[in-house]
Amino acid sequence: MAKWLTERRLSQVATRLKSLRGELAVIDEQLLQFTDDADELSLRALMSETPMAAHESNEARKHLAAMRKHRAHILAEIDELEQSQDRLLDQLTG
Repeated sequence: MAKWLTERRLSQVATRLKSLRGELAVIDEQLLQFTDDADELSLRALMSETPMAAHESNEARKHLAAMRKHRAHILAEIDELEQSQDRLLDQLTG
């Protein structure tokens, strides 16, 4: 592979990694808030024992689970890009 092409791909990977790491930071902040909200709504549901409170608690838990799944997806993509970056760096230096 031509050196310029490897350098171009390496630059694209680095840009994407930076973007994903920024997104991960936002997700981590949101997860803290979602966790707090879900815990609070769960406690309210236990105390009030109303169908509405139980529904709100379930919805909050679903949002929390979805955010955790999204975070796992972002982490997997970061890992994949880091491996790609390592391969490109090996090609560049090898």
